[in-house]
Amino acid sequence: MFQQLFGVAVPASLRGPVLLDGIGLPRYWAAVWSTMAASELADSTHTKKLRYLEDLYQHAADLISPNALDDALSDLDADALAQILESWFVSIRNQPVVTGADEKRWQTGLEFVSSVVTWLSKSEAVDDRLQRIEQRLNRLSGLYSQLHVRRDKAVEMVRSLPASTVEALYLLLDPNSPQNPFAREQTRWRVYVAFVLMLHQGLRRGEILLLPADAVKSAYDRKQQRTRFWLNVRENEYEEAEIDPRYSKPGIKNAHSLRQIPVSELTASVVQLYVENYRDRPAHSYLLNSQFDTPLSTETLTKVFAQISRRLPREVLAELKDRTGKDAITPHDLRHTCAVMRLHQLLERGDEMDEALQKMRTFFGWSKTSTMPARYARAVFEDRLASVWNDAFDDRVALLRALPSRS
Repeated sequence: MFQQLFGVAVPASLRGPVLLDGIGLPRYWAAVWSTMAASELADSTHTKKLRYLEDLYQHAADLISPNALDDALSDLDADALAQILESWFVSIRNQPVVTGADEKRWQTGLEFVSSVVTWLSKSEAVDDRLQRIEQRLNRLSGLYSQLHVRRDKAVEMVRSLPASTVEALYLLLDPNSPQNPFAREQTRWRVYVAFVLMLHQGLRRGEILLLPADAVKSAYDRKQQRTRFWLNVRENEYEEAEIDPRYSKPGIKNAHSLRQIPVSELTASVVQLYVENYRDRPAHSYLLNSQFDTPLSTETLTKVFAQISRRLPREVLAELKDRTGKDAITPHDLRHTCAVMRLHQLLERGDEMDEALQKMRTFFGWSKTSTMPARYARAVFEDRLASVWNDAFDDRVALLRALPSRS
């Protein structure tokens, strides 16, 4: 059974998702796995993987007996583990409709079993029995790793938003625009700041929802004789993640996502204007504050962009559909667009492709083995956004900076 442990009565080290057996005790090896292997996972990813593992635990219980999976793992029972894994694979594969989530469920369970067996084999005294079990499980692992619940589709080309869509978003989300779909001034500025940070800084949805109000830092650069601004992408140092009141807790995706990225003076000015005049004074430190003085939630941000999509002009939506196959905008579309334009700018400046892609890994928080930079390299030659990116944003922010501060 999947359970979320929260509340002041629960020690901080024990808060979070956990799997429980039929009598309410933690599933042993799932708890060990959470402690040892899940520390680098975002909360949402950790939660999703535990739900997949609960399905494996329940399948083993129905197939053999309660706690069968933990027992088989503790005893390094190769026959039982093989029976559990093989029958679980068949049960997933034989569903009327098999989705990508089912593929991830299978791979998560397989990796979990393989990890625990590896830990146990290394912790026990090496003898012939353990060597035989490890060899057999390695063969099974090799066999099952070749099995897939569904065939992977061809990798889709990453596409940035069309120039007309970006231009329409600038016009629509300008806090001073009569077409802005949000009535409250605070809401207009909150949405505009989120839009700017995702489009121009390439932040993920979870990253922007973690930012503290003082996220944008500055210092005077004597060499360049100017003030420079930057943004630290990391967990909010002023808050305890375990007591975040939001239902879907935002988090940093992985260790590679921790990074420091430069921010333009104009973007820094927009954020500062929002903080000083439109954020109010909530009891929390998060940058994006809801109208109820609580941290802005994942669900609200998603709904905001669904509402924005409905207000785009018909001809803009038609081109969006023709160019991307989509009829609505999501927060992650802004990150895609930022990545395409950042790579475009690096190449225009004279960087070689390899050097540009390495800079992209740092800026966007991708690992050395991630294939994302190569996917954006294919999309970067669509350069219709260049004029909008280079001119429209600077012009609009210059106008916004001239607005009188709110008293």
